[in-house]
Amino acid sequence: MKKIALTVAALMAATAAFAQSATESTGVNSALGVAPKTEDFIMQASASDVFEIESSKLAMQKGDDAVKKFATQMSADHEKTTAELTALLNSGKVQGKAETTLIDEHKENVDELAKLQGAEFNEEYIDDQVEAHEDAVDLFKRYAEEGENADLKAFAAKHLPALEHHYKMAQDMDKD
Repeated sequence: MKKIALTVAALMAATAAFAQSATESTGVNSALGVAPKTEDFIMQASASDVFEIESSKLAMQKGDDAVKKFATQMSADHEKTTAELTALLNSGKVQGKAETTLIDEHKENVDELAKLQGAEFNEEYIDDQVEAHEDAVDLFKRYAEEGENADLKAFAAKHLPALEHHYKMAQDMDKD
């Protein structure tokens, strides 16, 4: 009987954690302006960085001069953010696990991007950047304002202006 009770308790806890993550991944938290849980923030911020770096490496090879310049800045800036988040996690001040490889959704995007050439590539890369930075700005803003961990809140607040700048740059390139 004790085993059953422990199993049920574990399943309920896992279900609750999944439900919290589901509200973040479905956009419910964003629509309501609710801060993500620390684990969700770490996962999404790190996954976003991996996507930015990998798609930008591709853009540095395949893009036109303007796209290559933008991609070079994106890769460098997101590598710095990744290093800083990793250091924060390694310090023990923040508990969580960062993504270090492309998540499935981002892998599909990069694989599709790799198939494109010329103007089609440039357009898709910039569209992806607009969407990725819109999501990142929203994520970082919500965590900076109401996140659970003070050190991670400071990290989010510190990087929010750069993400907003990246978003504006991508939007400006999208108009060309």
